[in-house]
Amino acid sequence: MRRFLGRTLPLLIVLVFGVLGAIQYFVPHRISQVFYKTVLAWSIGVASMAVITAAISFLRYHYKRIMTTGSRSQDVLYSSVALVAFIAMLGFGIFGTEKGSIFYQIYQNVFVPINSTIFSLLAFYMASASYRAFRAKTFESALLLIAAIIVILGTTSLGSALMLDKFTIWVMNVPNLAQKRGILIGIGLGATATSLKIILGIEKNWLGG
Repeated sequence: MRRFLGRTLPLLIVLVFGVLGAIQYFVPHRISQVFYKTVLAWSIGVASMAVITAAISFLRYHYKRIMTTGSRSQDVLYSSVALVAFIAMLGFGIFGTEKGSIFYQIYQNVFVPINSTIFSLLAFYMASASYRAFRAKTFESALLLIAAIIVILGTTSLGSALMLDKFTIWVMNVPNLAQKRGILIGIGLGATATSLKIILGIEKNWLGG
């Protein structure tokens, strides 16, 4: 019974709803559309429970770090700040999140600047990664380097003066778009294959264990 509830029943649920969810795309009937909308509403409700699960996991993780780590460790400080901030924002959010509230003020004046700072650091990371990737050691990397320089210059006023803007548009709309579509087709085939493996019970890693 335990094995049935732990492994067999979840596999049966995934099989049934996976097959029905795929069939409804090929059956343009009112019942099929109602079924799809109902299941979609259920999935949104189930997905919203993931927020609660994530919050509980977050609290447990940092609580264990505080209780099992030495009092002088930096982990205790970081986990304490995370817990205090989480509980404080949760408490402020209960009293309202509208404009002018404490929650809104903290979000706009603390979270947004921190978030912008973290994203601004990505520019330096991208510059470092580009330097390592664009070193012209092979023909392919040299071609990538030349294309990158042309595209970067083409988006500037200097590129417009050198009449590189039209060539940049061609590069983005023809070669770049072609390889992007190839990647998207590969992603779609991979997602389809993975979905079939999960629906048919071949892939069972999501069950854990």
